[in-house]
Amino acid sequence: MDFFERPDVGERAVLVHMDFQSEDVREELGEFKELVISAGAEPVTVVLGNRRSPDPKYFVGTGKAQEIRDQVEALDAEIVIFNHALSPSQERNLEGLLQCRVLDRTGLILDIFAQRAHTFEGKLQVELAQLRHLTTRLIRGWTHLERQKGGIGLRGPGETQLETDRRLIGQRIKQLNKRLDKVRRQREDRRKSRRKAPVHTASLVGYTNAGKSTLFNAVTHGEVYAADQLFATLDPTFRRLDVVTEHDAVLIDTVGFIRHLPHSLVAAFRSTLEETQEASLLIHVIDAYDEQRHERISEVNKVLNEVGASEVPQLEVYNKIDLLAAAEPRIDRASDGRPTRVWLSAQESLGIDLFVQAVTELLQSFEAEDRGEPLAFGQVNRQQRCCLKLSPAAGRLRATLFNDGVVESETVTEQGDWLLLVSLWPRQLEVILKKEDVELVKEGEHLTIVDV
Repeated sequence: MDFFERPDVGERAVLVHMDFQSEDVREELGEFKELVISAGAEPVTVVLGNRRSPDPKYFVGTGKAQEIRDQVEALDAEIVIFNHALSPSQERNLEGLLQCRVLDRTGLILDIFAQRAHTFEGKLQVELAQLRHLTTRLIRGWTHLERQKGGIGLRGPGETQLETDRRLIGQRIKQLNKRLDKVRRQREDRRKSRRKAPVHTASLVGYTNAGKSTLFNAVTHGEVYAADQLFATLDPTFRRLDVVTEHDAVLIDTVGFIRHLPHSLVAAFRSTLEETQEASLLIHVIDAYDEQRHERISEVNKVLNEVGASEVPQLEVYNKIDLLAAAEPRIDRASDGRPTRVWLSAQESLGIDLFVQAVTELLQSFEAEDRGEPLAFGQVNRQQRCCLKLSPAAGRLRATLFNDGVVESETVTEQGDWLLLVSLWPRQLEVILKKEDVELVKEGEHLTIVDV
């Protein structure tokens, strides 16, 4: 049973956008229109206004509220959507005046999330956020809530319909929290497994519609849904990242961030966003063509700080350079040679090789740091091909090499020794050579080691 409402697709909507002096309540009109279209509504007009601060009764002034009502009647609109967060009383007062449904920015984003959630956990998280949002707005639109309604086996004596609804919602919230706790434990178990196994995790983060999913598909050859709309991706997706590193790497596509992301959603999706906290590397995808990209970067970093991921190393990826004049794919580096920024176009597959190179360098530097070796940037270490000679006593090592998939061919000498042609990382080769009954086969004075 759903306790929350969602507008039908295609509703005619009057949009309301107010300019305020305070940055805390100021929003962007262009982004607001994209959100409304992403929700499936049909914007028929935009009512604009200026105020120093919100009106406590209608959020807008009385005159502006009457102007909105005139537009609703003239355009036969079914819903009024505000580009701001409304209090329950403001929403209720506006609905009484406008005689149609009123939705604020938080409710709009929640509705989009409800449409885009596909996984079991995602649906639970969205429903939980919507129910918490709804509990403060139960009285809206009801005419019977002040009357007491008895019912055999349904409620206690004198309990109102409003109290019943609140009690049922409270019970549903408890059920959702229990289910989410179970899912979170399962997710944490998977994280522990990844920690035990030597696996790198690179998490894509960024403002919504920056091109994360398009980059994800270009790099992993995946089929994640990607579209030119806000919050096209909601559920996290994992794919193997094909990079030249000693350990395997996994790329994670995550939900996009947005300015003034409702706290209820940040709280509900905290377990999902914690994937960024556990990542080896954050890949911050930025729309290079967006004039407000610096503000977007700040908003993303603010959310990362909220979920405890501000200390995770970042690689900035400036996407959509095909929309910029004379922009070429490139890697920007710090004074020590560390890749800090990659310029590319995921849509046009420009600079994807540079992106893979930058990620590879960073992940290899993490591996070198773990070994206590000096960090080296600007080059990619590769596996080496060599011939190992194993005595019959090294049967366990031989089995391990075959299980690891590093053996290319094998021959047996007259003395019964195994000659294995293998492709190994320098670190792996160093460890193997320390074992007994293992030696590199020589050809004259030279070892048979060549770069793969």
